[in-house]
Order: sequence, then C-alpha cells, then structure tokens
Amino acid sequence: MRLDELHTGDTAIIVKILGHGAFRKRMIEMGFVKGHEVKVLLHAPLHDPIKYSIMGYEISLRRAEAHLVEVMPVDIDKNEDASDAALNDTASDNSKKDTNEFHKRRKTINVALVGNPNCGKTSLFNIASGAREHVGNYSGVTVDAKQGKFNHRGYTFNIVDLPGTYSLASYSPEELYVRKYLKEETPDVIINVVVASNLERNLYLTTELIDMDRSMVIALNMYDELKRRGDNLDFRLLGEMIGVPVVPTVSRTGEGISALFDTVIDVYEGRDEAVRHIHVPLGEDIEKGVNIIKDELKKDDHIGRHFSPRYLAIKLLERDREVEDEIKKLPDGNAILSSRDRELQRIETVCKDDASSVIADEKYGFIAGALAETLVKGEGNSEDSTRIIDAFVTNKLFGFPVFILIMFAIFWATFEIGAYPMEWIESLVGWISSVVQKLMPDGALKDLIADGIIGGVGGVIVFLPNILILYFCISFMEDSGYMARAAFIMDKLMHRIGLHGKSFIPLIMGFGCNVPAIMSSRSIESRSSRIITILINPFMSCSARLPIYVLLVGTFFEKHAALVFLGLYLLGVLVAMATAKLLRTFWFKTDETPFVMELPPYRIPTLKASLRHMWGKGEQYLKKMGGVILVASIIVWALDYFPLHDKTADVATVETVAGDNEINPKTDSYLEMAGKFVNPVMEPLGFHWRASVAALAGVPAKEIVVSTLGVLYTGDEEAEDSALSARITAPNPNTGLPDFTAAAALSFMIFILLYCPCTATVIAIVKETGSWKYGLFSVVYNTAVAWLAAFIAYRIMLLI
Repeated sequence: MRLDELHTGDTAIIVKILGHGAFRKRMIEMGFVKGHEVKVLLHAPLHDPIKYSIMGYEISLRRAEAHLVEVMPVDIDKNEDASDAALNDTASDNSKKDTNEFHKRRKTINVALVGNPNCGKTSLFNIASGAREHVGNYSGVTVDAKQGKFNHRGYTFNIVDLPGTYSLASYSPEELYVRKYLKEETPDVIINVVVASNLERNLYLTTELIDMDRSMVIALNMYDELKRRGDNLDFRLLGEMIGVPVVPTVSRTGEGISALFDTVIDVYEGRDEAVRHIHVPLGEDIEKGVNIIKDELKKDDHIGRHFSPRYLAIKLLERDREVEDEIKKLPDGNAILSSRDRELQRIETVCKDDASSVIADEKYGFIAGALAETLVKGEGNSEDSTRIIDAFVTNKLFGFPVFILIMFAIFWATFEIGAYPMEWIESLVGWISSVVQKLMPDGALKDLIADGIIGGVGGVIVFLPNILILYFCISFMEDSGYMARAAFIMDKLMHRIGLHGKSFIPLIMGFGCNVPAIMSSRSIESRSSRIITILINPFMSCSARLPIYVLLVGTFFEKHAALVFLGLYLLGVLVAMATAKLLRTFWFKTDETPFVMELPPYRIPTLKASLRHMWGKGEQYLKKMGGVILVASIIVWALDYFPLHDKTADVATVETVAGDNEINPKTDSYLEMAGKFVNPVMEPLGFHWRASVAALAGVPAKEIVVSTLGVLYTGDEEAEDSALSARITAPNPNTGLPDFTAAAALSFMIFILLYCPCTATVIAIVKETGSWKYGLFSVVYNTAVAWLAAFIAYRIMLLI
C-alpha cells in the first residue's frame, strides 16, 4: 500500500522509500525511515498536498511524493518497544589549550550557530549580539550568514548565524553554504541549536557534527515547551553520553543564554568535563566500509585539514557529490573512489538496501537509544492547539477564506488605523511649511526648503504610520507560524503554474521588500523554480509602493479603501502567477522538486520581537527620508525650478500656442520638458506629464514617486488646503480639469504596481540569478505588462 492511499486519521509503518536520488535522501533526512510510524493528519483544501505526523513533528507532502512511500497500515494502539543503541565510546585525545597565551592578548572566540530551520538560531543570535535580524516561524528566513560581536566574561565573541539546514549533505544551497563555512572558516566552537521538544529529528544534524569531530555545545532551545508538556530530560546525562555539553535555553526570553556562553568558554578553554570524542555507531557492515575508506584517506597528509577522515568516509558512502569532487582532485582519488564503490556493493548486497538508508537508520537508532536513557515523556500534548487551529486555517472550506480575510484585515488596519497618525503628521508638515513661507524671504532658497525639501520629504514621511502597521502585521504572521500554512494551502495552485508552496513564502515576503524576498528564494532547491520565483517577485507590491496607494486610494476610493488595497495586491499576485506559467511553459523545462516543508507549531509572537522588527523597518524608511528621498527631492525640485524665465513674459499668449502637453522651451522647466517628451507614450493611460515624471523618478526607488508629486504640486502659497491629496485634485489652470481623476489614479497605481523594479531589486535579481539578462528581462517585460494592464484599467474606468 502507498502512503497517499491512506485516509485522514490512518496510521501506518514505513516500509521503504521507492524514489531515488535527491528526493530519496531528503525524505530519509526528514524522518521517513523504515520502521517509523506516520499518521495522516489532514488533506489540503484541494486534496493536495497532505499533512502527516512523523517522529513528533508535522510535515506536508504532495500526493506524487507520498505515492513513492510504501507503508503498512497498523492499529493506533500498537505497542512500541524502544531499543537502546550501543554507544561505542573512545577516549578523547584532545588536550587542553594553554590558557596563558590568551592572557597576553585579547581573548576572541569565533562561534557558529548551526541548526535546523525554525530552531530559534536567529532569536539566540539577536539576544546575544543585540542585532535586529528578523525571526520568522518558518524555514528559510536566514539565507546568508549574519555576523555579530559582543563581550562576555572578558571574552570577545564573534558570532555567526548560519542558514538553517537539516543535514550537511550537498542537496540544498543552505547545506552547501554551512558546510563550506565550517570547512573554510573553522569556527572555534559550534553552537548546535536544537528544539528541546523535537529532539529525535533535530539530533540527526548533531550526529553529523559529531562525525566532523569539532568543538561543540548543544543549545537545548525552547526548553520551556518541553517542560510545559510535562517531559523530563536528563540533559546532563545526554551530554555525557554523546560527548557534547548540553545547556537548556529559551532564546525568546533570554533564559539560559548566559550559561550557554559560559559553557562555550569552558569548551574553548578545554575544561568542560562532558567533552569527549565518540563515534556514532553505524553497525558492523557500515563500520567496516568506513574504516577501509578512512584508512585510504589517511594516506594523504592533507585530507584531514578541514574534516575528519571518518566524516569524509561516511559522506563517500552516502555518495555525496561535493566530497566526491574533492576526492577526485587527490593523487590517489580514483583508487579511493574505486575502494568506495567496492564497499558500497558489499554493503548493499548484505543489507539489501542502499548505504544512505542504512546510515540514516543507524543514526536514528543511536538517537533513539540515547533518548531512551535520558527522556521521560509526559502526558501533556502541546500539539493539540496547533491541530485545532490547523483544522480551521488549512481546512478545504475555510483555508482560502481565512487567508483572504487575514489579508483584508491587514490592509484595513493599514489604511483605517494609520489614517489618524497620518493626519497628525500631515498637519505638522503643513504647519512647518507655512512657517517657512511666512518667515523666509522670497527666493530660490525659500522655494528649495518649502517646495523641494518639505514638499518632497514631507509628502512621504506622512505615510510612516501605514508602513509601520503593515510591517507589524507581516512580522506577526511570520513569527506565529501562519506563513508556512499559507504555503501549504497555496501549494496546489502554485503547482499548477510550475512552482510549489515553498515559493509562496518569498512572494509573501515581497509585500515587505522585494530585495530580501528575492534573497530568501535561495531556500528553493530547484534552480529553474528559484529563477521563476525571483522574476515574478517584483510583481508583489512592496511597502515602498504603499504611500502611493494611501495617497490615491484615500483621495479617490476612500469608501472602498480596503477592497481597492486588496485588489491591487491580488492583481500583483495574479500577474505573477500568469508570468510564472508563461516562463514554465515557454522558457524553463519542467523541473519538479519534492514539496517537503516543515509545518512548525504555532507560537504566540512576543510583542517586543514584533515591535523590534516593525521599528527596524521604520528606521530604514526614515534613513531613506534623509538619504535617497531627500537628494531625489532636491534634484526633482531643481529640474522643475530651472531654467529661470522672464516672469513678465506674456505667458498667456504663449499658452494659446502651446497646450498643456506641448513642449514650450520659453516657459517649461527641464522636468516639464522631459515629462511632456515621454507623455505621448503615457497619455493613453490617462497620465498627465507630471504623473509621467513621477513614474520615471520612481525607477531608482519607488518611494520617490510620492515625493516627486509633492514637489511638482507645490508652490501655490495661497492654497487653502496644503494637503497633497487636495493639490492633485485641484483644476489645472491650463485645462480647467484636475490632472488626476479616479480613472487616471487607478491606472497610475496599477502601472506603479507592475512596472520595472527599483534599482536595488534589479541588482538583487542579477546577483541571485548570476546573469544580467534576467535583470534586463525584468525591466522590459514588467514595464510592458504594466502599460498594458494600466491601459485596460483606464479604459474600463472611463466606461464605468
């Protein structure tokens, strides 16, 4: 019987994995090992993927992947007999370092944080180093190494937060990055962060680090969850058994962090009694092959420079491609690989299974044996709340409505709640502008300050409350664990466009900022899926576009603000999905990767963490006020102010010859001439030349669009209402009609939503794809799509 044939609530024993290659290895590493129980929890709203429970955690698979798992149905009340794996311990030959040398100079310890995704590494990094990296309750948040520095007990710690990884294989970019870092940087101490409430799965990575024979401390993170459900763990005995000191921590609150780094110092100085080198026993057949290959490797004096020969021997038996490539470079590389091939044939003949499966099975047996001696399970079940919530948010009837309702609530809060502080800031900016108008003498300096700086920067800073509210909501969703559920319920739709649910997370992150969202696409194993995700990410409406929406939606669609907001964001998603389908159909060949993604338990985000992330983004926004937007506002003002013309000229006579959209060097500024030059292309979209200029100014950074409008629509000192919304709806003296109407406003917002990405995003696309062609494609294709969509929307609005 196959796994996908089970019904909700059924339990079965895993017999074997029928797939091959990377898929088979990933499934084994995630816990799909023969002899283990797996339970069907629920099906996605569209019956695909399916949520399972295995080894104490929850995971989702597509039906196609589940079909490759052969299972045997069992009764729920089946008794399990835990078997103890023998520990083959050897004495440690690591001598204590001479501490006298460290008294002569500054003591520095290089520490690397290594652990599974969603284990709390980044939280620990933040609280230890004081950094402000964002922590999301789903895998793939940390896509690059984050570095920090702090002092503790007279020591300087250089701490690095490495990407989350389930193993040290050569399967995903994260795994390769972590292994490369450990190889090239050689940190003094590794802090292996494990989830206390899910030790069996988390300790698999620990066994690989033990194989490396590196100095290590285990941070038993989220220890409060283990105690809350009534479990009792003898962590000191566990540390003695595996030769690695174990320290309970709660990185969310900071509990145990000081003790953790005390232990790091002791390990670094070689005085922790729990430290000893052991070999994770792999069974007689595997050990024989490991020893033969290890002896071959030891013949090369340089082979153990970065990794232990035992670790490399094990990786060769697992057919690790990167290790194979390194061995091929050795003088005796071919002989070593030939020896490996002979051992593989012997092992797989005797065991009647591939070596990778046997090694994984033995390691999980070692973990089970160690936990049988140290862990006593309580009667509490902390997963009940997660399952109850999932019964609603991933239900086939309620899943999509709940998701849309949550997004609608976020946009409603962003607009409605943010309107009050926005009005206060707008009034303050207006008051400052009026003071400058009254106190300063007429001249270019007064116009620069009043129209350029205050009109430009002030026109954008009023939207700071909306930005903060949006980031707070997105941060809360990420930290709570709901983001992974969004990927789960969206997988079926994503699959139809050639992607999978894991691509949905970078797209959601794009609502904050496209640049880090594009970087987070590194967690997608398939190159073609990763590139498609990167190319469609700019269609996600980043927060830089939010001030434009708030301005125009509040001016023209105030009664239906939340719906228009939601419609704009959904339009970006729909265009992204259509583009992905086109790219998969006409450019990239089908490249399926298994949908294997952890569904973490729900956690209540701390207010401090959410506010810290919110303010971190707000701080970046304010820095842009004093940097890019200030400079851009001054440049736009100068281009709009010059060249100076004779004010006594008969402007009226000139205007009878030159229309509002016709270039007139005698009266037009440089900016007006540029706007009118390109406006014939934009006029079918309902754009006035000022709107065209604002769109052009937004190419470097989308935040500049509103500041440009603020500069272009200032200067009327007698205007009763200084608000930008009032100025853009005032009649144009040349045409007698306002430059912006409801139709033009909607067309403008859609164009800004879809047209070419900002400069930083284009650079990120080129960097992550490794080709400037993809950056150029994004600029040209997105702009063409934006023009067409804005044209259609404008014409429809005119008919309405």
